[in-house]
Amino acid sequence: MFTRESVATLKVPAGSRVSLREMPTTLPKTGEMKGLEKKVLKRQAEKRLEKNRAELAEAQELLWAGDRYSVLIILQAMDAGGKDGTIKHVMAGVNPQGCRVWSFKEPCPRELDHTYLWRYVQVLPERGMIGIFNRSYYEDVTAARVHPELLDRHKLPPGLRIDADFWHQRYEDITMLERYLVRNGVLLLKFFLHISREEQKERFMERLTDPEKQWKFSASDLRGRRFWDAYMAAYEEAIGATNTEWAPWYVIPADHKWIARTAVATILTTTIRSLDLSFPPVDEVKKALIAQALRELNAEGNPSR
Repeated sequence: MFTRESVATLKVPAGSRVSLREMPTTLPKTGEMKGLEKKVLKRQAEKRLEKNRAELAEAQELLWAGDRYSVLIILQAMDAGGKDGTIKHVMAGVNPQGCRVWSFKEPCPRELDHTYLWRYVQVLPERGMIGIFNRSYYEDVTAARVHPELLDRHKLPPGLRIDADFWHQRYEDITMLERYLVRNGVLLLKFFLHISREEQKERFMERLTDPEKQWKFSASDLRGRRFWDAYMAAYEEAIGATNTEWAPWYVIPADHKWIARTAVATILTTTIRSLDLSFPPVDEVKKALIAQALRELNAEGNPSR
């Protein structure tokens, strides 16, 4: 369970039609999962997640030392889809100095004075860093498509028609940006945390009835829920149009948080390790400096205690 081979099935095949209603929101009980109780599966997932955290910590150190690649993780989901929890649990073992999270809200006036991709480009991860976009430019082709009135503030050229061509042009913008990033050493991982409408309702109910979680609830949560089918259609088209060999999408079953977190962690660690990273070699000049430093320290003798 959650092996490299099993999570590979969550990768959307390039060029395929995307139908979210046909994609599971929890792992189907087939093969090795048959007959296993939920408690057993959860325990296995938690062990795998712990192993992934250790592997990710090692990979991050190699990423930082090599200073050649960076990693950009894009997390998209419906409200209550588990983005925050995924970041918290998957990245728990990572050195905070090598990881930055950006949560994109409504654009500010300065951002609205630029093109829609500008604010995302400003915070792309440097070489050696892991960057996480908690929501991303994909909001500009999903939320904005469901609620086109959001575009009223974006100072688009007068007379521009918001039609099918407009959205396809945005898909082209995104695809070209992602190709540019990958060509320049950015490992791009895109995850859609796929929850069912029923599971979202349960999570909203928990937020509303648990005093310790009520602060999480926003009036906009229910607004998005009222447009569930429209959001699913927008995501299906956006994922299908921007799913490429160099920047594929993964649709993660997310009704069970422990499944989603472990699947994301497994994909993340195996993909970073596929870069075959290693510590930079030490040249002869540096070897001489190291030898000199060792001689000086050894000459000092044991320090008094």
